[in-house]
Order: sequence, then C-alpha cells, then structure tokens
Amino acid sequence: MVSPLSDFSQPVAAPARQPMADWALLDAYSNAVISASEKISPSVVKIEVAQAGRNRHGEQHERQGGGSGFVFTPDGLILTNSHVVHDATRIQVSFSDGRRFPAHTIGDDPATDLAVIRIDAPALVAAPLGDSQKLRVGQLAIAIGNPYGFQYTVTAGVVSALGRSLRSYSGRLIDDVIQTDASLNPGNSGGPLVTSDGRVVGVNTATIMGAQGLCFAIGINTAKFVAGRLLRDGRIRRAYIGVEAQTAPLHRRLVRFYDLPQESGVIVAAVTPSSPAQRAGLREADVIISFDGKAVAGVDDLHRLLTDARLGVSSSLSVLRWTDKLELQVVPEEAKS
Repeated sequence: MVSPLSDFSQPVAAPARQPMADWALLDAYSNAVISASEKISPSVVKIEVAQAGRNRHGEQHERQGGGSGFVFTPDGLILTNSHVVHDATRIQVSFSDGRRFPAHTIGDDPATDLAVIRIDAPALVAAPLGDSQKLRVGQLAIAIGNPYGFQYTVTAGVVSALGRSLRSYSGRLIDDVIQTDASLNPGNSGGPLVTSDGRVVGVNTATIMGAQGLCFAIGINTAKFVAGRLLRDGRIRRAYIGVEAQTAPLHRRLVRFYDLPQESGVIVAAVTPSSPAQRAGLREADVIISFDGKAVAGVDDLHRLLTDARLGVSSSLSVLRWTDKLELQVVPEEAKS
C-alpha cells in the first residue's frame, strides 16, 4: 500500500528558467527611455538667439541662431553651450508646453563651451543632476534637444567612451568629455545627456562632421564646477604668463641627458612685452619643459596647469635654452577675456 504522503517524499524539481523573450527585453529598454524622457522633459528648453553681425557688404544685420538647454535650479538658471548664446543681443527660451520667456546671460566660458542663462518664470522644474564620474562604457545614454529647430526630440544610444578630450572653439582643450552614439544634430547643442534613471550626466556639445555615431558631451561634474564659478564671478578666472608658443619635439640627447619624462615641450615663439614671462626672463626659442614641478609636454599641458590657483603665486618654470637647463620664477596674472 502506498502512503498518501509518498508523493511528497521526493524533492520537486524547480521549473526551468526560461530566457526573457526579445519583446520583453525591448519593452524594458523602451520603458527606460520613456521614463527618463518624461522625467526630464519639463526641464528641457529650446533657446533662440539673435546676434549682431555684418553681411558680405559690411552692413550690419541680425543673425538668428539657437540650441537647447535645461533648467538646473528652480529659480530659473539654465545650462547650455557657450557657442549657443555667446555675444547674443536677444535670447528667448521656450518649453515643450508652449511657454516662452526672455532670458539673459549670467556668464559663459568659451574654453569649456558652457554658459549659464536665467529666466524669470514660475513653476519651474529643475533637472536632477547625476555624477559623470560614475558612468561606465556601454551604459544607456539619452540625448534630448531641439535639432534643426524641431521642438523636443529624443535619441538614445550608449556611452561609447569616457575621458575623451575635445578642442573648444576658443582653442583650449576640454578634458573628461563623454563620447556617445546617441544621435546629435545642429540644435542639440546645450541639451542634456541623461541616464536611464533620468539624471543629467552631460551637456551635449558637438559632433564630428562626416563621422557617424561620434557625438560628445561635457561631463556634468565639469559643468557643475563651471556653473558655480560663473554664478560667483560671471567668468572663469585663468592664469596666463604671456607667451605665444607651440608644441615641439625635444632632441633625444637632451631627453636622455636631463632624464626627462617626456619627449616634447613648448617652444616659445614670442614673449608679450611687460608680461609675467618677460619679467621672469623667458626668451624666444626657449623650450618650456615643466611648470611648478609638473612636466609640460605640450601647450595643452601648460593650459591645464595655469588655473586660477596659480594667480599671483610665484611658480618655477623649467626651460631648455639651447643645451642648458634653466630654472626661472614666474608669477602668473589673470588672463584678459
């Protein structure tokens, strides 16, 4: 006789785990993009600007331009690109719900291609800001903006690479730039790059013409720093020493003789009269190899080291003059904008 409990004496095998269907994966992806877009949409703005210019006959006329931006404080502060609002005579901001407001520039920084503008408007929703240092390659990235004037357009892709460097239109190098394949077009400039949880991790800034899937955004951590300085001072203070220079290779014998960590330096093409460099004794054809004890392999290295922390501070400048290595003392001054 079989016991009625005998059916339960053997362990019951767990049902086999079925792989998630393709439609479910696609739905999860779609829901992530939808959720992030809906969360950030009240903060995204279209920016229209008018700039004074001259036509080919030298006559004054008003140029029209524009881009995107996003509200990052409830009192009406908006982050965008410097090249969108630089030298604007009139700025108009519009939201996806149809509201329009005039704006004015708080400050812009061409060297990082970032700007802060302000509007006076009620019931504003500030975009939540993330941490660009926590991004990972392959992470979902969503770009929102107004390409070619089309109001509120969403594109999605992934973070393709981190730690890129990008040349700003002022000539300086922007560090720690995010590369993404989320499609950007003219008009996207200044709009937010958003993660799947709806936090802004970058400010969309540029594409490479002729290249598909190479789009760039300035990390939000850089944007937070720049915005703070623009709000405090209206500009970013940077140091300068007063030289015209370019990157140049060093002779191998000099590299070996002085045990230099780099094989290039900054050759001085000209020294500005009455500048810190002239007072320090720097001459044309000198090659700068270090500043304040840090190796200088090129002009961009020198730019990175000339921060506002060096203003008025005596700093050591190592140079090669022909075959001699000299140590000069230079006191950087604030660069004139």
